[in-house]
Amino acid sequence: MPIADLSGQTVRRTGEDLVRHLESFELDLKFTAGVWFFSPGGGRFHDAYVDQMSMEERLETAVGLMDQGLVGLEAHYPNEVNEDNIDLFKSVREDTGLRLVTLVPNLFYDAQFEFGSLSSPIEKVRRAAIDRTITTLQLNLELETDFAIVWPGIDGFDNTFGQNHVAARDRFAAGLAEAMDAVPGVRICIEPKPYEPRPNIIYGTTAEALLLCEKVESMLGDDANLAMLNEGTTLMGLNPEVGHMLMAYEDLAYAFSLVCEYGRLAHTHWNSQPMGNYDQDLDVGVVYPEQTEAALYALKMCGYNQHFGIDINPERIPVERALTNCMDFLKAVNERINSLDHARIVECVENPEENRGILEAILIRARYPGATGLSDL
Repeated sequence: MPIADLSGQTVRRTGEDLVRHLESFELDLKFTAGVWFFSPGGGRFHDAYVDQMSMEERLETAVGLMDQGLVGLEAHYPNEVNEDNIDLFKSVREDTGLRLVTLVPNLFYDAQFEFGSLSSPIEKVRRAAIDRTITTLQLNLELETDFAIVWPGIDGFDNTFGQNHVAARDRFAAGLAEAMDAVPGVRICIEPKPYEPRPNIIYGTTAEALLLCEKVESMLGDDANLAMLNEGTTLMGLNPEVGHMLMAYEDLAYAFSLVCEYGRLAHTHWNSQPMGNYDQDLDVGVVYPEQTEAALYALKMCGYNQHFGIDINPERIPVERALTNCMDFLKAVNERINSLDHARIVECVENPEENRGILEAILIRARYPGATGLSDL
């Protein structure tokens, strides 16, 4: 697949231009899902609650959800997609149209990555991580995916004393750049997360991930990659996950708009999460539904037109029901934000001194349309 053009996210709009955009643009809810949570395993403190499914069974279940809006899948190399089963994913795409949108290098699980992967100070380990990333990028090309997500989940530190943080960040960025130059033409999307499994993960917040994007692109040297950069194509993007953002106490609308400001929002992961808590991967909308609502409205304002990836851990809910609930919630919120009085909302934001409390009043009536006895607005 050609690399998607994200430059439309950077357009600045105010006043009547913003109102016209909000009245004419609607988010296209194209859903993707990770094959890893179709058959949740046990956790740190409990056994698995469901029978394990083969990859064939997972794909069959996913195909059955296409009528709900599921259009793509996400998976890791080499544990979920590898040279032995790649033809299975190709045949599913050919037969049904359900395709992999990303293949992720698994750089966090293996024992060899105990002290980090791309940032590891142990050269043979870092070399293994770079080589795995290169192989994964090659398979992304073969599978015609949209991008490769990279999650630095095990790259970080436990005890900050004496750590050479700059060197670790340099090693990570240089490793990504080396892999990208070895397989030019594949966009990488960083997925930030502040902690877990490492107590502290490098490039763990939205702002830090944006800095990494700039750093890696400045290190690229392949002619094809440089040509794309010169044409304005971003080769480094972000895949922010709602749960990870809330773990970092980030405001969703603000953080998503920050990524769009720089034209780097290539994909999104949706779930729900208490702020500052461990990574729970709850169904979308279970916690902080108002944050999800504001986030979708921010994406509508920015003209986001990429996928909505569902990343949940449905340990006690059948995966079909859990995914359907998540997609239904996003559809319902999208319908509501489309029905809002955009002109009045823009007026409230751009002229706050003349509209004190009016935005809050508008949202009360939008969120509880059946309420009676409310004051005249």
